[in-house]
Amino acid sequence: MAHVNAALTPKHRLRLARLIVDDGWTPARAAEFFNVTWRTADKWAQRYRDEGPVGMNDRSSARHIQHAKTPRPVVRKIVHLRWKQRLGPAPIAAKLGMPASTVHAVLVRCRLNRLTHIDRVTGEPARRYERERPGELIHVDVTKFGNIPDGGGWRY
Repeated sequence: MAHVNAALTPKHRLRLARLIVDDGWTPARAAEFFNVTWRTADKWAQRYRDEGPVGMNDRSSARHIQHAKTPRPVVRKIVHLRWKQRLGPAPIAAKLGMPASTVHAVLVRCRLNRLTHIDRVTGEPARRYERERPGELIHVDVTKFGNIPDGGGWRY
């Protein structure tokens, strides 16, 4: 099924491609007939030549090649340098000979991208405690003021 903003559905793409390939129309003339650009018409015609009617179907827009994750030993080195030496992505990247963006991505994945998330004393990730009900631990400060006479303070 074509998405909402598609100029051509798979059925119309097939009609467009057959007009160009089988019937000999120029891409510009067919594009004008279907109200698309000539590049679009030429693209669908070429795909029809290469793949036939099956090529007119919608395709995923996801990457064909997914990038590999950083190997576990490298992740361990990055995390170790972050915890023990408190280095940022650029110094860690320089030590390990890799891009700083990769180091930053690993630190974000491990939730160590901010030094405020790491306990200063132990170097471990900060542990937050959660309560069962909201407001379970409420702290109230009580301040005692001096006796203020009715009707005003220091201007009385």
